[in-house]
Amino acid sequence: MTTEKLPAAITKPLLDWYRANARVLPWRDITDPYRIWVSEIMLQQTRVAAVLGYYARFLEAFPTVEALAAADEEQLMKRWEGLGYYSRARNLQKAAKIVVERGGFPDTYEGLLELPGIGDYTASAIAAAAFGRREAAVDGNVLRVVTRLTDCHEDILDAKVKKAIRAQLQEIMPKEDADIRIFPQATMELGATVCVPNGAPKCDICPVRERCLARKRGTADVLPVKKAKKARKIEEMTVFVLLRGGETALHKRGKAGLLAGLWEFPNVAGALSEAEAGAALETLELQPKVWRSRLTAKHIFTHVEWHMTGYVIEISGSGGADWDWVDAEGLVARAVPSAFARYYEAAAEELKQERIP
Repeated sequence: MTTEKLPAAITKPLLDWYRANARVLPWRDITDPYRIWVSEIMLQQTRVAAVLGYYARFLEAFPTVEALAAADEEQLMKRWEGLGYYSRARNLQKAAKIVVERGGFPDTYEGLLELPGIGDYTASAIAAAAFGRREAAVDGNVLRVVTRLTDCHEDILDAKVKKAIRAQLQEIMPKEDADIRIFPQATMELGATVCVPNGAPKCDICPVRERCLARKRGTADVLPVKKAKKARKIEEMTVFVLLRGGETALHKRGKAGLLAGLWEFPNVAGALSEAEAGAALETLELQPKVWRSRLTAKHIFTHVEWHMTGYVIEISGSGGADWDWVDAEGLVARAVPSAFARYYEAAAEELKQERIP
């Protein structure tokens, strides 16, 4: 870490700036731990703009922690459909059941940390915003702000660096309840809207620019420092949108691993030619009748990329024993992840055409 300390003098101007300039978001200016918790989980690795609609629809379906705990898993996954990182939704429900069993949310950082899906940052953010605990929350926005303020050139992916930054923030956290509740949000908001990633920071409108060492030394553009990540693994696969009598085939993924428990279109490993795809279908005792279209798509996960070749085919035969054949309404009712978005759209359009007299 840099020998420079985070100056306590930034706290007041930062809070004043936040109160005057913060974006109006539905999870702010509230103290309900349930709603704050849902927002924090949704915002993990997801942009605010993408979360807004999901947040409203999720709370409409599950307005209380009790409603979430009692929800049908298929309904829960459908409400999360397209938001990605589906283990977040499962952990939400696991935690909700624990909260209901215990009669309420834990109100401390340590207690919150015991719930499934809640790590250091989320526990701190909820503890501060919902319960007024003096806990510094450190996410990517905050790491960027602090490393620039202190001109720190250490790797922010190093756990020791993150821990040291949290300790520095902890020292300068305010002591008044109302200030405690918004201080983590203020530091995050500064990073999201002023001390921005992927571009030059907006130093001319920054409330703490006079205290920023990176601005004075001209190093803001190279901060924060991150060690290069490993290249993603590329997996090729062939996806089948199979049409039969106004229905299409879906398969439910296993209970563990990537996209666990969600619905997918039947698929096999490798980028198959039309002839190879036809042979693969024949092994499943399916007979291609009409090859409608060929669709390619790519989907990027954190550690892997799917490169997909897809075929929309009219077939005869029953296919896999664990497949579900669904009509248009059945397709809409099932949670199909956005990785298959192009094939979902193709299937929906085909089934719609089937219904037109």
